[in-house]
Amino acid sequence: MKKLLLPIFIFFLTIPASLYAEDFLGAPLIPGGKTVERTKSRLEMKSPLSHDEIVAFYRQALKKYEDIKFRDWKDATYIEDDGRLSWHSITISKQYRDGTNLVIVKDNWTWIIGTLVLRFIGVFVVLLFLMLGMYISGTIISRSVKKLEAKKS
Repeated sequence: MKKLLLPIFIFFLTIPASLYAEDFLGAPLIPGGKTVERTKSRLEMKSPLSHDEIVAFYRQALKKYEDIKFRDWKDATYIEDDGRLSWHSITISKQYRDGTNLVIVKDNWTWIIGTLVLRFIGVFVVLLFLMLGMYISGTIISRSVKKLEAKKS
């Protein structure tokens, strides 16, 4: 037993503290935050920290992920994952009423399919405009060529 005591002690010292941190769908949660509403797909919290402190926390916690985008809006900061993580977005409000609101939303198939459909339709709209442009330019060029041939003969 005495032989195992030192390796066990070293093991617990080397485990990173992030393993003990709370998370929701893999997204880290602010320590000291109070849960307002929690479902399978959404978590709403209130934190005593300011907006800038929360954004700094998430910049540090999510810096190892490549597909994370921070968008600074007028009334909130929106953190979006375009990768494979279970959560889709984290919204941090800039208004401070009894704390800063924080909302984490799960990635869902509705959003994924909707984005793909919009892109699919967008491709065909662009192709339609290209086809119309080519048709109009073809008509103009063929009329010009006919007028030039008529002048030559």
